[in-house]
Amino acid sequence: MSNHKDSFSLADLTSALKDEDRAGLMNALKNKLAGHSSDVLENLTPQMRARVDALKDIQVLLAIDQPVTCLNSTQSQHDELEAKFREERAVLEAKYEKLYQPLYAKRYEIVNGTTEIELTPEDTKMDEGDDKTAEEKGVPSFWLTALQNNEVTSEEVTEHDEEALEYLKDIKWCKTEEPKGFKLEFLFDSNPFFKNNVLTKSYHVIDEDEPLIEKAIGTEIDWYPGKCLTQRIVKKKPKKGSTNTKPVTKMEDCESFFNFFNPPEVPDEDEDIDEDRAEELQNTMELDYDIGSTIRNKIIPHAVSWFTAEAMEGQEFDIDDDEDDDDIEEDEDDDDEMEEDSKTKKKKGGRSQIVGVGQQGERPPDCKQQ
Repeated sequence: MSNHKDSFSLADLTSALKDEDRAGLMNALKNKLAGHSSDVLENLTPQMRARVDALKDIQVLLAIDQPVTCLNSTQSQHDELEAKFREERAVLEAKYEKLYQPLYAKRYEIVNGTTEIELTPEDTKMDEGDDKTAEEKGVPSFWLTALQNNEVTSEEVTEHDEEALEYLKDIKWCKTEEPKGFKLEFLFDSNPFFKNNVLTKSYHVIDEDEPLIEKAIGTEIDWYPGKCLTQRIVKKKPKKGSTNTKPVTKMEDCESFFNFFNPPEVPDEDEDIDEDRAEELQNTMELDYDIGSTIRNKIIPHAVSWFTAEAMEGQEFDIDDDEDDDDIEEDEDDDDEMEEDSKTKKKKGGRSQIVGVGQQGERPPDCKQQ
């Protein structure tokens, strides 16, 4: 998404997507978004609020025209109908993929300050004399805040990751055919931590409708000397009785969001691993896939609602509130150990089978939101 010079009009796109109830639905969605105020919005300057409101308008269009691609396998008993459905779905997805691009491009421009939003006369008066507003471009910390407000991705972002993620300009995803799966792209501005401008994460699957994970591949990050966020320097005292009295210094792996780009390797099918190792790998891969799916299905299409924290309320789009309530009730009856285990399982919501490792787990139908 390096070129954003093409002209763009939300009105033109709206008229192109004919729907008799579009106007009413747009107003209903916009009113719903506006009805959930947050501390984030209240603390923004008028200029910044105008930018966020413009991002909401874009997100409303994305929500209206999102193709429905969920299909419960029990709904189709005939292979011929199933094949026809997949064929038509692929055509529909390709159509909407093209229609979404101007919306994502417009969001990119607003977030990164290459396009400005005009203020109303009232907001302009409030904004006069605010030197801070004149200096700030776009919406600072947009993607960092969105990631921190989602319960799955927030677990991965540590305090020492925050400065690096301030340079995150955009997150995109695309479907891949050879091999089948999807790829995430994280676009970064020049920063003091690593040389890469784009970090990618690809998931290869055998079956897209009931994902069978073959493997995940991430970018090798080219860190600047002393700036690696996935390792830390540890000094340890020499062992008692050792002739060396100086502390021993070594590098040690540590928690970081950027570990996401170094996924665990799936062993070859003929490689012999014990049951405990297989279960551990299965759980790790399930969690990794859940993070990737969350970024693809929730963070990217609804980024502004995660930024404003409105998505945390579960008001804008369906969140399994009933399931969450059941989990809470179970936690209250369990001891601390069971409670921690429940939280871990809750985080691994996007389960799928990994080829050659473990057993098939339950996974909700995979809805594509491009």
